[in-house]
Amino acid sequence: MRRIESGGFTIIELLVVVSIIALLIGILLPAIGKAREQAKLTKSQANLRNLAAAHATYASEWNDRQITFCDDNLSRYGTSESNAYTAYADANGLDHPPMILGWRGDPDGGGHQGGGSNRLWGYWMDWPGNWGLCQPIVFPGGPSHLVGFGSFRMANCKQFNQYVTGRFYDPVWFAPKDKAVVAVIELAFDDPGEYLPSSYLGGDGTACWSSYCLSPAAMFSPDVMANYVEYDGWKNPWELPGGFRSPAMSRILYADLKTHMTEHHWLQNMRLDCNPGFQGGTYHDCEPFYFNHGWESVPVTLFYDGHIEGLGVREAEMASSRNFAQAGYHLWHDQIPGWGWDGYFSELAYDWSNTSYHVLTTDGARGRDKLGD
Repeated sequence: MRRIESGGFTIIELLVVVSIIALLIGILLPAIGKAREQAKLTKSQANLRNLAAAHATYASEWNDRQITFCDDNLSRYGTSESNAYTAYADANGLDHPPMILGWRGDPDGGGHQGGGSNRLWGYWMDWPGNWGLCQPIVFPGGPSHLVGFGSFRMANCKQFNQYVTGRFYDPVWFAPKDKAVVAVIELAFDDPGEYLPSSYLGGDGTACWSSYCLSPAAMFSPDVMANYVEYDGWKNPWELPGGFRSPAMSRILYADLKTHMTEHHWLQNMRLDCNPGFQGGTYHDCEPFYFNHGWESVPVTLFYDGHIEGLGVREAEMASSRNFAQAGYHLWHDQIPGWGWDGYFSELAYDWSNTSYHVLTTDGARGRDKLGD
């Protein structure tokens, strides 16, 4: 009887095949990862293009104005938050307009106005704890719990989101690579309401801000962050007539060099999702590293002329040093009382990066965050 031999693999042949497969996986996985990262980057760029169109629409409807959440003449009512908001209410018969989050019912109550199942959520200025939220940014000397915060972080409020999709938690407001943020609010993307209280998302009731922030420097009068060579340097907006007057879009002097919106977090950070320098945080006790917290950070940025590019920390620092050598002052204001050289939370950076471009741009709407080629 003839013997039929098996045609199976030998152990050596099997090991060779496994090695080849492992090699192919090793080659393909990085390429797949890069493709995914590029897709997320492209999505963030598309988000900013949509927001650029919204800014243009807003300006066309409001006589070339930028989005502003603050009364132009707020400093006329007082010299600080402690007296201006009360005086505003007394003079006008109503409180300063709130930061509106949107309509949504909530059986648990809180943080809203209106009756029935549908309520308007917002931060109302009848409570002193909210005084300052409508300002572009709160400088040292203002309410301590709001210093470094302001309406520049809150572009997804109803006053502006009605020019996009009309929803506070919409994907257009959040960069796909913003992991700590998206993990908290992604369930809200499918919610049909204008606003979903974060208590539904496992949070403590604090709203989660957009991945993209405005430039607060450009939202003040340019005289607030004036340079100290040609002008008198930084001025307290409470002591400056019209200090809170938001400049028109046409007043941006270097539209191709002045940032308008940028990714607020360091989205290339592969080390830690949360910055341990912050106590607690906005996103389930996590506060990500900010865009100026690492030399490797290159946030996708919208400029006032409408073009989009990555403007990184290294480029911004080099441009600022170059301007200092030529003109005698840095491109971001490093002489604001109480902040000085640390500027916008630079002391919490991962490395030795130190810049507050975009946020504290010298000369505000007249200034630049980079230099031309």
